[in-house]
Amino acid sequence: MESHNVETIESQNQTQQPLEPTSGTSFLLTCFNGLNALSGVGLLSIAYALSAGGWLSLIMLFLIAIICCYTGFLLKECMSDVPALVKTYPDIGQYGFGKIGRIMVSVFMYLELYLVAIEFLILEGDNLHKLFPDANFHVGGIKIVGRKAFVILAALIILPTTWLNNLGLLAYISAGGVLSSIILVVSVFWVGVTDGVGFQESGTLWRWNGLGTAVSMFTFCYCGHAVLPTLYHSMKDKRQFSKVLLVCFLLSTITYGSMATMGCLMYGQNLMSQVTLNLPTGKVSSKIAIYTTLISPLTKYALIVSPIATAIEDTLPCCKSRPMSCLARTILVISTVIIALVVPVFEYVMTFVGAFTGISLSILFPCICYLKIRKPYLRSFGIEVMFIAAILVLGSSVALYGTYVSLKNILSNIH
Repeated sequence: MESHNVETIESQNQTQQPLEPTSGTSFLLTCFNGLNALSGVGLLSIAYALSAGGWLSLIMLFLIAIICCYTGFLLKECMSDVPALVKTYPDIGQYGFGKIGRIMVSVFMYLELYLVAIEFLILEGDNLHKLFPDANFHVGGIKIVGRKAFVILAALIILPTTWLNNLGLLAYISAGGVLSSIILVVSVFWVGVTDGVGFQESGTLWRWNGLGTAVSMFTFCYCGHAVLPTLYHSMKDKRQFSKVLLVCFLLSTITYGSMATMGCLMYGQNLMSQVTLNLPTGKVSSKIAIYTTLISPLTKYALIVSPIATAIEDTLPCCKSRPMSCLARTILVISTVIIALVVPVFEYVMTFVGAFTGISLSILFPCICYLKIRKPYLRSFGIEVMFIAAILVLGSSVALYGTYVSLKNILSNIH
């Protein structure tokens, strides 16, 4: 599917989707799915991001939320001409730029999924180690202690779920992500109110040297654009998708802002990469928060790596047989374990994901694809084009700086 010219787009406009709602997902369920996509492990580190950038960096959080919501609208516009042909994010890349566009979007999508899977393992290791700091395991005469032991243990528990071809049950279980986010926020609030922590910390107003980290981690929180085309295509009444975006981004921003504010007021500059690591382990509310944090990655890991495994099997026909498929998925899991052990710092990986793949998929690619696909209808120097150009300049600058800082930190940690 090469880039469409003016005549092709006009002909497609003559056969747009019917105005009457057809079969598909309701408005409420689509909102739930959208919130589930936006509510992830970013909730654990949003307070750390705010402490890194200072209180005024909350402005950046709201700005990123507005920009990402707007780029969600741009993706919707890219699909509105030919909804029957454009169903996924890679389809949008192909619709705008042909095969190269599909490859670029796919590579960034798979890389983001792979890195998030690594984040899940690091998260499991950190939080289990907090609950059981003295635990250790002996494997073949080798003693494995600390968080490394729990990273390996979590991978062993997760591994059988990655062999499943039908992930419907896991998808159903992981739909509790929104509820998990609510429980986490309430538990942290309860710790501050009743468990002697309080909300007395003042924090820092502004930190220039932490701004790159803060913005990258803020962007990570809104890395849900890869699933927006699927949500749009699945809706019963696609005319309501704009309202879905507004509801999802508004509620997500309220949740993220609340957690960030609470965390900074509770722990200030002493915040760790995950707020659960600051919580007192002897309290019931703390245990609820930590256990809630542990459950989600165990159920979502297989869903995250499944598209990568499918792509590998489609690329290598020899991996389509059942034994070879299981072997390929096992190697995939092992590779994430190795990286999680080599780069065990949660915030560094999150910063890299937010700066490199997050900004690319959530900010840059939607703008570029929109300008290419909707070019016949845009004024050369109209307000919209100038606004998108400003987003591209700002997004590119943050992506370059954030990627540089995160890679520098990762390499320093490895050395």
